[in-house]
Amino acid sequence: PAMDGTTPSSGTELIESSALSLAARIRARELSAREVVDAHIARVEQVNPLLNAVVNTRFEAARREAARADEALARGDAVGPLHGVPCTIKEFFGIAGMPRTGGMVRTKDSVAVEDAVLVRRLRAAGAIVLGTTNVPEGGLWMETYNPIYGRTNNPWDVRRTPGGSSGGEAAIIAAGGAAFGLGSDIGGSIRLPAAFCGIAGHKPTGRLL
Repeated sequence: PAMDGTTPSSGTELIESSALSLAARIRARELSAREVVDAHIARVEQVNPLLNAVVNTRFEAARREAARADEALARGDAVGPLHGVPCTIKEFFGIAGMPRTGGMVRTKDSVAVEDAVLVRRLRAAGAIVLGTTNVPEGGLWMETYNPIYGRTNNPWDVRRTPGGSSGGEAAIIAAGGAAFGLGSDIGGSIRLPAAFCGIAGHKPTGRLL
């Protein structure tokens, strides 16, 4: 066991584990949130130069949040179902203090002043945001490219597209850089990239509270 009582795990094991499995092991203190977050950050740093999937990062803030997550468990605090689990967020969603351009030149200097509702809910559940992921310009295309961030590549073959519009999300999740992610979908924008990249994607039923 490690000094904090957890059992050391390989980085490969951590990035291949499901979000729910990681959450359960963190709650049981078999893993620390910090080692899980660090493993996923390392994976993003390894693969993102090839994929260009994660376009804005908050790694140091994520590490601080992971440390606080571990402290909360050590105190015996009540925690949410995603406590300590790292995720990424499609760049369309606001994260306070981070760019929110939608891949459009006219909004290239736009910065979110607050978290989007779904981001707030994920954080309330204990998830830790690593960064935001690439999108097509205005979210209107099946290839994830825009003039601000450039093109995202498919992790199975970087000569091919991950689809769109949640292509950055699908690419980094498939590559093991995030345990799960938040996308958006009207006409296939989660489902198509998930299919292109070989992961599970879900479009919730509209108008649910």
